[in-house]
Amino acid sequence: MLVASIGWWLGSILFLIIWIAIAFWPARVAGRKGHSFFGFFLFSLVFFPAALIVAYLVQDRNATAIA
Repeated sequence: MLVASIGWWLGSILFLIIWIAIAFWPARVAGRKGHSFFGFFLFSLVFFPAALIVAYLVQDRNATAIA
């Protein structure tokens, strides 16, 4: 019983660590484009697939305009 309980906690903590680590992916993409890293991080914690798509589709604010 104790081993099963420890396994459940270990699995839950590992899942949480992986979930948070994956949430950094869209946040870094959006951060490089000049958007809010923290905002996209929170967005990707809740809606990862949508945040990843939006991060790649948003306009780059750091790009210099060709005039």
